[in-house]
Amino acid sequence: MTDARLRRGRGSLALCFLAQGVAFALLVTRIPAVQDQYGIPDTLLPAFLAAVPVLAGAGSAATGALVRKVAPSRLLRWAQPVVLLSLLRVGAGDALWEAAVAFGVFGLAVGVLDASMNMLGVGLQRAYGRSLMLGFHAWYSLGGIVGASLAWAGAYRELPLLATCLPAVVVLLPAALVASRWYVDGEARRTHGSAWRVAGGRALLPLCLVMTFAYIADATVSHWSAKYLRDVLGGSQELATVPYGAYVVTTLLGRAVGDRAVRRFGAAAAVRGGTAVAAAGFAGVAGAPGPWAGLAGFAVLGLGLSVVVPQTFAAAGRHPAGDVAVARVNVCNYAGFLIGSPLVGAVGEAWSPRGAMLVPLVLLLLTLRYARSFAVERDRYGGGHERPHTVDVG
Repeated sequence: MTDARLRRGRGSLALCFLAQGVAFALLVTRIPAVQDQYGIPDTLLPAFLAAVPVLAGAGSAATGALVRKVAPSRLLRWAQPVVLLSLLRVGAGDALWEAAVAFGVFGLAVGVLDASMNMLGVGLQRAYGRSLMLGFHAWYSLGGIVGASLAWAGAYRELPLLATCLPAVVVLLPAALVASRWYVDGEARRTHGSAWRVAGGRALLPLCLVMTFAYIADATVSHWSAKYLRDVLGGSQELATVPYGAYVVTTLLGRAVGDRAVRRFGAAAAVRGGTAVAAAGFAGVAGAPGPWAGLAGFAVLGLGLSVVVPQTFAAAGRHPAGDVAVARVNVCNYAGFLIGSPLVGAVGEAWSPRGAMLVPLVLLLLTLRYARSFAVERDRYGGGHERPHTVDVG
């Protein structure tokens, strides 16, 4: 495989991660507008919101079965346009059934897209012989910031949903279609039958738990940070909008530089360090004396947690089950997202909001015991850990 082909594949996949970040942020940050446009009652809204990760999990599981016969690049090539077009469909309808169909298609396609793009990412990382996954996820984080900014501008100018989403789709859809010509599939390593039961059971369980715990922590920030800062720490309404933004920005910064840490110290050490930093962030939030200290805690949390998810996908890609393992681990992303918000909310009601912040902290500390699952010597990258290869592809 030539270095020019790998570079094109890397650039095209980075665009894919960016586009996915934009699309997802445009949807989730305009949920109140979606509710108003379709007249979705408050009692029914949680079902709509839960349907997206549930169907995304189904899409990811289906991808794990399909890649035994279909290359991940082919699945990604059609999944991304479907995600973008279904986003437009959410903005264009007015009947409740139209919202249900659009959300359903969006969720299924997101599951296929997330699984297949991470499969390609770990394949490229293997071909390069060094850590790349944090960089890909940095593009996703950047896309999330862009999408949230576009959504804010649309809300500020009181634009319809369709008018908010259309410019992004007009730019990203043709770009994604053109870039898909250069996707690079990794070496096919997909176990079947009894081989999956041996390779994909107990050995994969730690990675599934780590992914679930990471997304419980992420869901805690996305769902509860604003309310916690305002109601528990006494912050203003304006300041309460800042913690999630700070979390996203520090996540981007951590991912932008995280591959260097993995290359120098190895994946297991990077995950241990990131997990410890994230746990310290939650401890700072739980014990914060005021809103600014709480804001700092959420920022620290993003910096630490930034490492965990990309490295979990990378570790799954090194698993004997290959692409199938990536798809299975990706399902846990949606499980954590579904579990996180109601779990923390229930603990907050039964005990205290500060105590609720200790739930993801404890789960992150449990991740430390599984960090050895990330240390596969033949696939540790850089700084004395890089495996031998004959061509430096940059």
